[in-house]
Amino acid sequence: MRISGRSYRHDAVCDLEIADGRIASIVPVQEQQARGIAEDYFLAPGFIDLQLNGFNGVDYNDSRTTAEQIIESARAVHRTGVTAFCPTVITGSREHITACIRNLIQASEQTPAFARAMIGIHVEGPYISMEDGPRGAHPRQHARAPDWDEFQSWQDAAEGKLSIITLAPEWPGSLTFIERAAGQGIIVAIGHTAATPGQIADAVKAGAKMSTHLGNGSHAKIDRHPNYIWEQLASDDLWASFIVDGHHLPPSVVKCFFRSKGFDKSILVTDAIAAAGQPPGRYRLGAVEVEVSPDRRVSLPGTPYLAGSVLEMPGAIGNAVRFSDGTLDQALRMATENPARLLGCLDERGVLEPGRRADVVRFQWNEQSAVLEIESVIVNGERMDAGESNAQE
Repeated sequence: MRISGRSYRHDAVCDLEIADGRIASIVPVQEQQARGIAEDYFLAPGFIDLQLNGFNGVDYNDSRTTAEQIIESARAVHRTGVTAFCPTVITGSREHITACIRNLIQASEQTPAFARAMIGIHVEGPYISMEDGPRGAHPRQHARAPDWDEFQSWQDAAEGKLSIITLAPEWPGSLTFIERAAGQGIIVAIGHTAATPGQIADAVKAGAKMSTHLGNGSHAKIDRHPNYIWEQLASDDLWASFIVDGHHLPPSVVKCFFRSKGFDKSILVTDAIAAAGQPPGRYRLGAVEVEVSPDRRVSLPGTPYLAGSVLEMPGAIGNAVRFSDGTLDQALRMATENPARLLGCLDERGVLEPGRRADVVRFQWNEQSAVLEIESVIVNGERMDAGESNAQE
């Protein structure tokens, strides 16, 4: 297979040859040959989403969700350019989280394509703050202190595929938990926390590596200077993920956060729920009812509290450029190379180079409006139907 387009990184048209699910070669095209359809399209690595709660009507936090439904939702996710992702299971009872994890493992055992796409499982909670605000939409009755034996039982159910755990480091015993998890190669992320700056610093020393959707899952009002947001922004050892949908963070905040954390340490996530790809209305995130408004804001009904998003990655990339002084190249890296580097799979994904997995997105880019529109997606060397236009504004 061959696909042609303009390299997002070098702004030069090239032919990308694909064989046996891998990128075989990348050959520059002479300028006179580049004129035509190829020069109107960009090529980028497949997008990587570290936080996906569900998609297209399928909820990964519903224990009744079938493997077939999960597999079908992954196909819909691929059409948005996301070729690899971490299905995310949020706060719940021990038994409920176990059941949701087993559903994902069953889907991976049933279909090799889903197994390749699922680059790890993200457990967001239940070791998070019980306070209103930091807890977000997570059910209060299930928020609790870290329990290593419980976590190990989930890792057993996941057959070793748990790769990210989001927790609040202010709980007693959290530092020991962080040290043990980090020692096993788990990415410990700080999120949904009411921790003091000192507790954040201690968590980083213990091995925490990321901030989950920084700036969200927090109090509506905090001390202006000594607080958990500034402490995480200032830490050179923490990566940070951001939900850039225009609801979770105002554009001015996105711009400041990117400048503070730096494009090389920032990661775009969607935090999408089952309502993503669906019309406005009432939906569920696990046991929690949520509402999608006509302007695509997801919240707990009758409250100001956000409850996930219906963002798709093309929209996150476009918004990242529109809201900041970043370039398309920098925005794409936050959705490709950066998450691959954090997960330790850069030798397989996240860049377009010979020998890497053939996960490729071909798209058009409107520089004036900062809108990315996908033309086609290649997953493991096989072309996917991009379906209807998914341009995000």
